[in-house]
Amino acid sequence: MDLFSHTWTALRTAVAGLADEDFARPSGCAGWLVRDLVCHLVVDAQDVLITLVTPAESEPTRDAVTYWNVATEPPPGDDPLDALIVRLAAAYEEPRLLTFHLDDVGSAAGRAAVLADPELWVETQGQVLTAGDYLSAYVLEWTLHHLDLVAHLPHVAGPPAEGLARTREMLEKIAGAAFPASFSDEDALLVGTGRRAPTDAERAELGELAARIPFVLG
Repeated sequence: MDLFSHTWTALRTAVAGLADEDFARPSGCAGWLVRDLVCHLVVDAQDVLITLVTPAESEPTRDAVTYWNVATEPPPGDDPLDALIVRLAAAYEEPRLLTFHLDDVGSAAGRAAVLADPELWVETQGQVLTAGDYLSAYVLEWTLHHLDLVAHLPHVAGPPAEGLARTREMLEKIAGAAFPASFSDEDALLVGTGRRAPTDAERAELGELAARIPFVLG
């Protein structure tokens, strides 16, 4: 629960410090500008709020690791929600309106997470998790999107080390294998999720795992 708050606060703080021109730069999400990514974070915050007030009566079917659906190819880009995000982000026109909305809804999601009973069963996307597992899964979401945010903004602070380490741990559980110790947490996440291609040297170190990447999480 603390790591959820830490990574979410760090991500929102990074967005709050962006200059207007930063919103028109590419993000690490293929086809999305920074403004599109920030708009997606607003939707993520809404999802957190909705899920935490959607109790379930049946036992959990997923945990923080199995919450994720894993593919080997990036999405084709024809998802209606993805298209809606781009249109919605453009409709804000002024970055300050977008950052205000993220701060407003994001702060509420942060407060709801602090108040949530980690043992509460909650339902989302037809699955049941404990609130604690659900929020732990979002540590991965916040960390990967923080990397996406700063992909072309080297002057903006990246995700906290604790979030990177925990996200690497979750990705390795999803993969069923560890990334080489020589890989930094950030490099393991970028390469492992297909956010960048491995170098020849990295591919050699990955060994059999090289044939299984990327792990595209959705």
